[in-house]
Amino acid sequence: MTIKVLIVDDSALMRALLAEIISGAADLEVVGAAPDPIAAREMIKALNPDVLTLDVEMPRMDGLEFLDRLMRLRPMPVIMISSFTAAGSEVTLRALELGAVDYLAKPQAGNLALLEAYADEIRDKIRAAAGARLKAAPRIAATPAPTPAPAEAGFSPRLLNEMVIGIGASTGGTEAIKDVLAALPAQMPPIVMVQHMPETFTPSFAKRLDSLSRLNVIEAQGGERLKPGMAYLAPGHSHMRVRKSAGGCVLELSQDEPVNRHRPAADVLFHSLAEHVGRRAIGMILTGMGKDGAQGLLAMRQAGAWNIGQDQASCVVYGMPREAAAIGALDTVARLGDIPDALLGRLLACDRGSVTGGRDPAR
Repeated sequence: MTIKVLIVDDSALMRALLAEIISGAADLEVVGAAPDPIAAREMIKALNPDVLTLDVEMPRMDGLEFLDRLMRLRPMPVIMISSFTAAGSEVTLRALELGAVDYLAKPQAGNLALLEAYADEIRDKIRAAAGARLKAAPRIAATPAPTPAPAEAGFSPRLLNEMVIGIGASTGGTEAIKDVLAALPAQMPPIVMVQHMPETFTPSFAKRLDSLSRLNVIEAQGGERLKPGMAYLAPGHSHMRVRKSAGGCVLELSQDEPVNRHRPAADVLFHSLAEHVGRRAIGMILTGMGKDGAQGLLAMRQAGAWNIGQDQASCVVYGMPREAAAIGALDTVARLGDIPDALLGRLLACDRGSVTGGRDPAR
């Protein structure tokens, strides 16, 4: 079935370039291109597109205001097309909070190789967006609503210092990771995270998570010794690995070749947890397009770790968790809202020594 796409961008050159890229795939059809949200509103009614690509900065109405209205009145899959600047990343993260499915940089026409890679990426994102699960978007607010504080679990110092939790996510993951971290107490084993996003986005995303979570969340710089109560986000330019050293675990960054077309890649992080943390690790795979993380989680499970995946019904895109489940890399699957409790329950069971089957990470 052909996926109908409407392009919304105030630049005629950008509209023409995006139309050429998208129309280059047999299963995608550009049904229209609007210069601003006012024109887009009428084209949506007339053309009934399956996916919308939306610029952030436009005349007559900015992209955020239009997205807010659209997701309340006529929810549909939206991919934000943004400039990858610090200001652009803040706006794009807000757009994802409002219900946009995904985001992408504006293409650069000068480099043919980069343009071809960009074409493949935007086509894949449109295909994933067409089948994405949409959620109701909140109204734009000055400050986010506070999350009720969870009860402190009272983990032992041994568990807090010996265990490590790894999280991987992609499409829809910015909100999924936020929901998980916001529901956790301040005293947790260290958490290491890979979210597929560009390097200009990860500093803003880490700060956003830090402001909404009781954990201390930072963008990893490399060389950090893992500490309880901390969550470390892989920077958008590097793979992140956990390495065992005297006195604990440290983080290493590298700019090795992309894995599964990603850098950072969840598989790289998970394989390092399998090798250096083993049965003292917990793996978590959340919503995302593709298969990144599946093989790494399988290696973790084979090393004695316990893994949990997000279920299909609560995923924006059920790709990465599905691939992990298909190869037997998961111990359990849960709705996004139930994952924090499942994680805390597992940690408490480990702390009390009540996990059976030779897979007690705290021993």
